[in-house]
Amino acid sequence: MKLELFQYDLPSNFIAQEPVEKRDHSKMLLLDRKTGNVKHDYFYNIINYLACGDILVVNESKVQKCRICGTKEKTGAAIECFLLEKLSDGSCLVLLRPSKRIKQKDRVNVGRYYYDIIEKLEYGKAVVKFSEDAETVIKEYGKVPLPPYIKNEEVREERYQTIYAKKPGSAAAPTAGFHFTEKLIADISGRGIKFAKLTLDIGLDTFRPVVEEEIEEHVIHSESYFLSDEEAFKINEARKGNGRVIAVGTTTTRVLETIAADYGCIKGASGKTSLYIYPGYKFKAIDSLITNFHLPGSTLIIMVSAFAGRENILHAYEEAKNNNYRFFSFGDCMFIN
Repeated sequence: MKLELFQYDLPSNFIAQEPVEKRDHSKMLLLDRKTGNVKHDYFYNIINYLACGDILVVNESKVQKCRICGTKEKTGAAIECFLLEKLSDGSCLVLLRPSKRIKQKDRVNVGRYYYDIIEKLEYGKAVVKFSEDAETVIKEYGKVPLPPYIKNEEVREERYQTIYAKKPGSAAAPTAGFHFTEKLIADISGRGIKFAKLTLDIGLDTFRPVVEEEIEEHVIHSESYFLSDEEAFKINEARKGNGRVIAVGTTTTRVLETIAADYGCIKGASGKTSLYIYPGYKFKAIDSLITNFHLPGSTLIIMVSAFAGRENILHAYEEAKNNNYRFFSFGDCMFIN
């Protein structure tokens, strides 16, 4: 399929630069994926669309303070470094921005530390060596990374986390979960609706656009996941009782569909997934999806199009714009049934 089929026009004023004051006061677009019908509500009313026996599956991965701001030693140019992975030889795999200003053997100063560029890789990635252990540098100078389309540096870092985030490992947040509050979770649980937890450590490649003209030619990034036996049991019990498995976010979807594809069922598992979901994919694990509005031409809008139908998604996005919804990480959400 052509990438252009997953593009849509989005003026910059629709991109949310800060979260709503109260997490659960985000707008919620309800999309019936069978009929394409759209309704509008607010997230604090989501309990009205859930039933006893349903289970909501969330990604409890926590965003690490992996963004390090420094200056190029030779020129003083500002360089952002995003720590992606510590390598076995003590070096680190990072994403540099802007990468065009950096060459192999350059040095970037970070306060009283520095790092040297060992090797430049594609898509802005590089292998670097820090003057001290990377964890030491991160602890002193690290910041929570915000997506490149968020220009507001005044956002409190805790708002770029879900309230249930527990396990550090992500470089980007599972933003569909931003809309939950402690009270809302308690109210939902009180209605006999259960929650299950898993982790997918989200990499910055989630923001990398698809550039191939044919979407099938895109090679998706790999991310680490974990689902315990106990949480898998909860999901299977809900399914046995005819409850819906409702994925909170595309990251949760990716884990559940990976496990279902690899094992033929939902079971405790861990590993890395490079599952790329695009139209034609047959969903095996989820019945419904809570998700935010995604970038044009991204693997995420391609995934939700596979779940709900491309025309339904693009129509819903136009309806969202007509009703002044806010888009992307700090924006409003959809509940797709």
